[in-house]
Amino acid sequence: MSASPKITLKPGREKSLQRRHPWVFSGAVERVTGSPDPGATVRVENADGHFLGWGAWSPSSQIRVRIWNWEEDESVDDEFFRKRLSAALQFRQAVLPDSQSNARRLVHGEADGLPGLIVDQYGEVLVLQCLSVGTDQWRDTLVGLLNELTECTAIYERSDAEVRKLEGLEPRRGLLSGTLPEPLQITEQGLTLEVDVEKGQKTGLYLDQRDNRERVRTLASGKRVLDAFCYTGGFTLAVLQGGAKSVTAIESSKPALALVEQHCRINGFEDRDITLVEADVFEHLRRLRDAVASFDLIILDPPKFAPTAKHAEKASRAYKDINLWAFRLLAPGGLLLTCSCSAGVGPELFRKVIGSAALDAGVEGRVIKVLGPAPDHAGALYFPEGEYLTGLLVRRT
Repeated sequence: MSASPKITLKPGREKSLQRRHPWVFSGAVERVTGSPDPGATVRVENADGHFLGWGAWSPSSQIRVRIWNWEEDESVDDEFFRKRLSAALQFRQAVLPDSQSNARRLVHGEADGLPGLIVDQYGEVLVLQCLSVGTDQWRDTLVGLLNELTECTAIYERSDAEVRKLEGLEPRRGLLSGTLPEPLQITEQGLTLEVDVEKGQKTGLYLDQRDNRERVRTLASGKRVLDAFCYTGGFTLAVLQGGAKSVTAIESSKPALALVEQHCRINGFEDRDITLVEADVFEHLRRLRDAVASFDLIILDPPKFAPTAKHAEKASRAYKDINLWAFRLLAPGGLLLTCSCSAGVGPELFRKVIGSAALDAGVEGRVIKVLGPAPDHAGALYFPEGEYLTGLLVRRT
């Protein structure tokens, strides 16, 4: 049996792996022994030849190796993936009761020891994303195991995220097994939502905001609410369910707004005071201020402004802009729920940006709650890069 390809690190570059961080960057690699194909399993050693981990080789990416496991005698094979998937499913059963929703994240990449793999559940449909060359190589095995370990009736692939380009991979999407129901509907806290897994953002819905939608539901009674970047209306439905007096929902996508309207109808909210606005949020916030509009609860959940740290400065300006106008629209005593899903903007920087926006708006505010993702998106202790969603619930004083 031939020896596995081997990656030897430069002296001193093993420390992050010893702390269980699962990435090996290109600058840490001293030499490659053998000729591993993209996605091949390689043995990673320190400069003295001591074993560090088994990982997936990615010659096109700055992340040259993503570690699968840390045990020298554990093979990376079908049984390895069966154990990892089973553990991921058991964790979700423990942290997210079925009574809350029938939609959840089942696999969250590095946090579940499966770097680059995302699996979301929408009822009996699973949506799979292979975002690394390693998971791409094991796709057929993963699909077979998911069919075996879950009660899914269909698996749809959404491996179309931009990050695949960094791995030297082309985007790919399509049905892998079964048949998609039409419409595909899920439930969340008594609400019914339709999900477009073929064309929707991410895998179809922002599952990571589930707990934050529940939080605003409990705060919405009698309030005038502004939901900016509303997408298909998750937050809008939550505040309507919570008894909001009125809701203004802004979204630049016409199809998404049409789905908000449909969701309101499905859930019996069509007679409520709802204003749907198809517009650029940045521009419309200014129009609202010119109209001397005022709201008691404002929700800012924009798309990703900074995919990496190099985009942080530009993203910070965008976050400051929308939050500045939000503070000016927020009535005294009102609440602002503001979020960032940009991995390049960490919690400390985000808080500084929001503070600067309040200062420039001439208002005072207090942080009622620091927000994060729902527990099915929980990150690993040793992988801070996985903590991409951060948010603040601020009360204007």
